[in-house]
Amino acid sequence: MNQPLKFIGIIPARYASTRFPGKPLAILGKKPVIQHVYERASEALDNVIVATDDQRIMDAVEAFGGKAVMTSADLRSGTDRVCQAYSNAATDADVVINIQGDEPFISADQINALKKCFDNPDTDIATLARKYPADAGFEGLFDPNLVKVTFAADGRALYFSRSIIPYVRGVDWKQWLDKADFYTHVGIYAYRADVLKRLSMLPQSSLELAESLEQLRWLQNGYTIRVAETDTKSIGIDTPDDLAAAEKYLALKNG
Repeated sequence: MNQPLKFIGIIPARYASTRFPGKPLAILGKKPVIQHVYERASEALDNVIVATDDQRIMDAVEAFGGKAVMTSADLRSGTDRVCQAYSNAATDADVVINIQGDEPFISADQINALKKCFDNPDTDIATLARKYPADAGFEGLFDPNLVKVTFAADGRALYFSRSIIPYVRGVDWKQWLDKADFYTHVGIYAYRADVLKRLSMLPQSSLELAESLEQLRWLQNGYTIRVAETDTKSIGIDTPDDLAAAEKYLALKNG
């Protein structure tokens, strides 16, 4: 009988940020943003650590009782930071979940959906997608920062793009939402531990360079990315304005 998989959540958190320096330590509802992320992740995972390159973040995490490991400041991506943190943490987890350090409203349901993707032994990597709401207006899909994804009937990702996919041929674009479903990518990933180590050694691919999307490197190298759907709202914090919006959302949520 197969042993159940062991999962670990790793939260990459850098202090330096062009648009919002120190955002993991920004206060949201009397707690640092990183503490919100840590506590939400811990609702679905027994083992959670923060991967950081800054002593201030390390100290803040340890102050609220969390676990953190120090990683290099010279890593190329959050995936590389997660990989190094996995090695430094000396864990035997089978699957590593990369949880963005600026997503204070990540839900246990979303993390559990990722975990369920690994019931399929063919899954190398898992991620989430959200159906684009028809009442949001089609113009929003033109935003290149809103990454779109298409996937097969069994959930295998087919392609990610900053462009609108699929293209609905022969129909005026204002009617596309009536003719096709569109999904936007939610930037959280889970990887089998051995796959994560291999991903960190891959050179950048042509599709990745064209679209500036790291996940295209993985697809182009033949890895299976399985997509789970979520309808949970999330608010990522990239700017001080995002933090203000998150404060309002938290106040409404808490009544």
